[in-house]
Amino acid sequence: MWWGVAAALLANVLYSAGFVLQKRALGALPGLDVRRPVRAVRLLLGSLPWLGGSLALAGGFAAQLVVYRTLPMAVAQALFISGLVLLLLLSSRALGERTSGRERLAMAAVVAALLMVVFSLDRGGEVVGADSPAPLILLLSGVSIYAGVRVYTAADRRSGSRARPTSGVPYGVAVGLVYGVSSLAIKGVSGRLDLRDLPGTAAAILTSPYPYLLLVTGAIGLVLSQTALQRCRASLVVPVCTTTSCLYTATLGTLAFGESLPDDPLRLALRVVGAVLAVAVLLALPSTETAAPEQAAPEQEVSHEPH
Repeated sequence: MWWGVAAALLANVLYSAGFVLQKRALGALPGLDVRRPVRAVRLLLGSLPWLGGSLALAGGFAAQLVVYRTLPMAVAQALFISGLVLLLLLSSRALGERTSGRERLAMAAVVAALLMVVFSLDRGGEVVGADSPAPLILLLSGVSIYAGVRVYTAADRRSGSRARPTSGVPYGVAVGLVYGVSSLAIKGVSGRLDLRDLPGTAAAILTSPYPYLLLVTGAIGLVLSQTALQRCRASLVVPVCTTTSCLYTATLGTLAFGESLPDDPLRLALRVVGAVLAVAVLLALPSTETAAPEQAAPEQEVSHEPH
């Protein structure tokens, strides 16, 4: 179980570094537009610094597989939220993005939530789910992806009618819903991994909906997340995205994969309070974009293109 905690912290480091590297690379690219996805992907794949950030994210994905094989969904998501602290620190140092008082409050809440969730772990009593009914996963995924795309396009339309940069919060929520589905798919793949039977593992994975959900959410999430990162601060978009994805996976994933909460009242209280503090992270984040004018330029360039 503690290997899972270590893997979650490693995933946080890799994900935070990857997002920061991608954000730096996006500053040198022309404005991306979700209405032109092929052009956006071509620009991204032609940037070596952006590809370097993608490799770091791929390493975080591999670590996430280990996490889901050893920890319940709710515990894993609370640990992943701890990566917000590192992300805010890196974005401040590497990108020059200033953190507000509410964002520093979010850091403190995340640290407290992380400690509570770690202390709530029970080596013998935790149930780690391995599978979920395919119809249930497909229903949750379809509704969530549709909702994420609708939220994003609505925010995109509002941004085109404003002189000031739009808030990164709706973008982060939209991408978080899409990546929440990715987390469910990663969980499903991890439950089918068996290194002692690679042919059987390949057959079990390919006959499940999980790899295809990863392809769909990967393609949609790629265009949405990179456009959002180019328009808004990483220190705003990524925390909102991460918190939304984690809360989505911790609640719906726990139910879908049949995982239980701790039986011990004290451990249960720590788990619940830790989850509440994680929600406080999202509420403490600013709802308006405060990026410097040069950071907002890509958004203005894109938002004035004809529909």
